[in-house]
Amino acid sequence: MSESKAPGTKSAYEAALERLEKQGIKRPEDSQLTDEDRRQIADLRNRAEAKLAEVEILYRDRQGKGGDFTKRQEDEEHYQLERRRIEEERDRRIETIRRGKS
Repeated sequence: MSESKAPGTKSAYEAALERLEKQGIKRPEDSQLTDEDRRQIADLRNRAEAKLAEVEILYRDRQGKGGDFTKRQEDEEHYQLERRRIEEERDRRIETIRRGKS
C-alpha cells in the first residue's frame, strides 16, 4: 500500500499524531507489533466490518418492509445492540493482541 505524496505532505494520521504530541500526549507505539500481529488486527477489523455490513443490510431490509411502530423500534434496538456487540468484541480482541506485546 504505497502512497505517492508530494514532499512535505502528511497523512491525516501523521498530522493527528503531531497534534497529540504538541498537547503532550505520547505517540502510540506500533513498533512493538509484529507483522503477524498487524495482519491479525487487520483481519479482525475486516471481519468486523463484514459482520457490521451484514447486520445493517438485514436491518434495512426489515425496516423497508414496514410494520408497526413497536416492531420497528424493537428492530432498531436489536440493530444497535448487535452493532455494539460486534464493535466491542473487535476492540477486545485487538486489545488482547496489543497487550500480548507490552
